[in-house]
Amino acid sequence: MRRLFPVTDETAARTPDGAPDTAGADREWGLDELAEVYAYPSVPSAGGPWLRANMVSTLDGAGQHEGRSQPISGAADMRIFGTLRGLADVVVVGAETVRQEGYRPARAREEFAALREAAGQGPAPAIAVVTASLDLDFSLPLFTSPLVPTLVLTGAAAAPDKIATAEKAGARVVIAGDGVGVDPARAVRALADLGMRRLLTEGGPRLLGQLVAAGVLDELCLTVSPMLTAGDAQRIAGGPAVAVPSRFELMSLLEEAGFLFSRYRRI
Repeated sequence: MRRLFPVTDETAARTPDGAPDTAGADREWGLDELAEVYAYPSVPSAGGPWLRANMVSTLDGAGQHEGRSQPISGAADMRIFGTLRGLADVVVVGAETVRQEGYRPARAREEFAALREAAGQGPAPAIAVVTASLDLDFSLPLFTSPLVPTLVLTGAAAAPDKIATAEKAGARVVIAGDGVGVDPARAVRALADLGMRRLLTEGGPRLLGQLVAAGVLDELCLTVSPMLTAGDAQRIAGGPAVAVPSRFELMSLLEEAGFLFSRYRRI
């Protein structure tokens, strides 16, 4: 792993342990270093939520291959994936992604235990599934045996029997919309009201597109995979276009094995 941006005289001269280094040196990074690079801003501690997305895309813009992101990922991408989860209060994900990727409960990781305790967090982030229909398999471990209860974000018009099934399985249902669907801004506020201010979404494309359109995405962590897939795979964000493109600024850029790991913040 090497840092491409930002590079200062100070970071170029020394490694994190104080040893001499050279600018852009390629070496293995520890999880503590990744946690420092991807630390949430001070906004959450001041009371406001911060929503970041973590997505991967190929060189030709595919956000998945044959419906899943794993084939276009890599070892370093998975380390960053784990780091972002280790820093979050909650992981927000769409129902289709839960089905396609076979989501399981987030696990407690010893490497992040002290950091999470210092931040006043529980041992692992909650998973929050965004769904209008509640068409989910509530017998899966994601709902029946998570370390912290899985949240189900849905609309006020959701079928009462589906809500009852979800709650019986152990999920916590949160109403985040007046109609059938979920309002993105209301979902963010609802999670913040539950004390979850460090928010992470892993998509999929439809959910990310809704968050972008609603103007509630604060940050994008985008992995550019050195692969080409062609085909008709979705981009990382789908849905209707915004009236004016949202502008983000580059915060950091890392590289390993040809993968680029960028972090952008909304201006």
